[in-house]
Amino acid sequence: MTRMIFINLPVADLNRSIDFYEAVGAVKNPLFSDDTAACMVISDVIHVMLLTHAKWATFTDRVIPDAHHSAQVLLCVSEDSRQAVDDATARAVSAGGLADPTPTQDFGVMYGRSYADPDGHIWEVMWMDPAAAAQGAEALEPAGA
Repeated sequence: MTRMIFINLPVADLNRSIDFYEAVGAVKNPLFSDDTAACMVISDVIHVMLLTHAKWATFTDRVIPDAHHSAQVLLCVSEDSRQAVDDATARAVSAGGLADPTPTQDFGVMYGRSYADPDGHIWEVMWMDPAAAAQGAEALEPAGA
């Protein structure tokens, strides 16, 4: 069986978050969604579970950090081109996200931008030249690094 990842994110407003994730290309899976959680499918192997704060609290007693002011994780997804990176960022901004909360990275053979969702969770979007990627990390470093 192919391994999958389910990213769990606490959200303040479930419906607003569903609308946001649908606007950036995710599809809601109604089989694993209710009024406390929504399973948003990004790809066959990447799913984001949006959880109300009350639902989140059933999994852990740890405090939900305010992702607008702190970060514990940066989530990164790939795209097929530089233009697709820019398009994904633009869709996120159109849906109420914040563009580029982390620095844009442009190494020629690798390009990345980011956006924050309405709850402040940061998503990095990146493209890398397949030929350069095959050469390993050194090919992806900026000149003179």
